[in-house]
Amino acid sequence: MYALVDCNNFFVSCERVFQPQFANKPVVVLSNNDGCVISRSEEAKVLGIPMGAPEFQYRELLRNNEVKVFSSNYTLYGDLSARVMDVLKDFTPNVEVYSIDEAFLNFNHISIVDYADYGLQMKQRIQKWVGIPVCIGFAKTKALSKVANAIAKKFKERTGGVYVIDTEEKRIKALKWLKIEDVWGIGRRLSKKCKAKGIVTAYDFTQQEHFSYIKQIMGVVGERLRLELMGESVLMLETPLETKKGIAVTRSFEKAIHNFEEIKERISTFATVASEKLRKQKSCCYGISVFVLKKCDVKERRNSYLSNYKTIPFATQSALTLSQKAVEGLQAIFEEGVSYTKAGIILTEIITQDQKQFHLFEEENPKHEKLMKVMDTFRLKTGERKIKIGNQDLERTWKMKQNHLSKRCTTNVNEMLIVKC
Repeated sequence: MYALVDCNNFFVSCERVFQPQFANKPVVVLSNNDGCVISRSEEAKVLGIPMGAPEFQYRELLRNNEVKVFSSNYTLYGDLSARVMDVLKDFTPNVEVYSIDEAFLNFNHISIVDYADYGLQMKQRIQKWVGIPVCIGFAKTKALSKVANAIAKKFKERTGGVYVIDTEEKRIKALKWLKIEDVWGIGRRLSKKCKAKGIVTAYDFTQQEHFSYIKQIMGVVGERLRLELMGESVLMLETPLETKKGIAVTRSFEKAIHNFEEIKERISTFATVASEKLRKQKSCCYGISVFVLKKCDVKERRNSYLSNYKTIPFATQSALTLSQKAVEGLQAIFEEGVSYTKAGIILTEIITQDQKQFHLFEEENPKHEKLMKVMDTFRLKTGERKIKIGNQDLERTWKMKQNHLSKRCTTNVNEMLIVKC
């Protein structure tokens, strides 16, 4: 038996944990640079605020309805997510963290008499220990547990936030209820194609008459999804990769930039942050890609990406080397007189540091390794990047626009809650 645990309105719920005065009140959380709505409380949904709504377009609605607005506090959300996942591991060691607010659980080889009661225990413990409300769906496959979770979330009052699909009758009834666009793995384009062929519900998707068409448009992915919805488990829990195959650091600018030195500083900072991630997972890389996004052309009505890839002759995890290569890449694509709204770097050809091979004629300065250790140690102790490389602006701390940022109550000692008795 599988279970899908999904945190309800996760970012909003995280904010409410330490500010309970906003419980039962409309709350929204904004994306990077306070751009769009990415999390809404149930009360905000009732007001008609859609997911992805640009903040500036709905500013008056938010103000008139006294909607509490928060900037994204990823440090807080990440910490509370880790706490939720730790609680889940008390119920089964087989946990796949699917996203920051979702996890699949497998209960094979665990004797459970009543899954609904077991789910309520999980739900209550997470609520008590972390303060995050969740909904849980149980079923024989991962895809069906997604369906069960959707039912638990849609009918909270009747299900108590926990639903179990454990009979054929429940499976068929659930699939007939679920719209095709809400099926796991079916996006907007696929749902349109399916509807054109009369596949309107998840139950239609499983019917033999549509098998050849599903195979045609989705291939083996569609075959597996169909089997999962029919109750045959073919998707196992995935173990997370210890070493990422690619590391990206990208940001949108607060305002359009046309000055090379400013973008150069940004790119250098991105490379430094990426190098920290490399060293954290004990890896090195052989390649770095740099890209910038031009400001939207009014005539063409579209943005234009420019990119450049640099190969490094030796495996590196040094901020100095990566910053130098990143700046070289930027010089190759930068155009004078053009404004840019976004930039980023992507590290590729990543290997573990114990796989690094040394070269006879071209190798990195060995002093870099000692310097990186000093920088990492200082950052871990202070939580800040006070030691910077020459390409970075020593006086400037680049931050996203976060005018409604809450405190990092669980990770920053200076922002912990103060209780007055």
